[in-house]
Amino acid sequence: MIKKMLLIVFCYGLLSSFLSASIHVGRVVGVYDGDTVTVLEDEKRQLKVRLAQIDTPELAQPYGRQAKRALSDLVFGKTVTVNVQDRDRYGRYVAHLYVDTMDVNAEMLRRGAAWVYRQYATDPQLYVLETQAKKERQGLWGLSEAERVAPWEWRRMKQRKVVQK
Repeated sequence: MIKKMLLIVFCYGLLSSFLSASIHVGRVVGVYDGDTVTVLEDEKRQLKVRLAQIDTPELAQPYGRQAKRALSDLVFGKTVTVNVQDRDRYGRYVAHLYVDTMDVNAEMLRRGAAWVYRQYATDPQLYVLETQAKKERQGLWGLSEAERVAPWEWRRMKQRKVVQK
């Protein structure tokens, strides 16, 4: 009986540390681009965070700098909750960011500063926000069609150019 109780306590401890490890709170101290920030936790640990399920124009793309500014306006210097979903191949935390109750990832779509990242999106509501921004010609959706290239397509075209050289 004691062994079972110890096992239950041990498993509960592991589970609770796993769950608490997936949520972080800190202040945004850097905005790299429209979908990547640096968060400083109270313990002075820095987290590089990639916003989950959305993708924004690269800095060299049309609307890239505006997307960075939009994200900066939403989060820079503010306390955020980082709800981690995964880690990417670059070691960044892939997460939803919240300022108070505002879902920053969703707000970037609402403002027309991001696309739904189709390869990774699991929340159907994000498509609704993107469609609404598109209909209202918010943000990047106000660009000409020629200027409006999805970031994943833009990166693919850049890679092809490098390979061809």
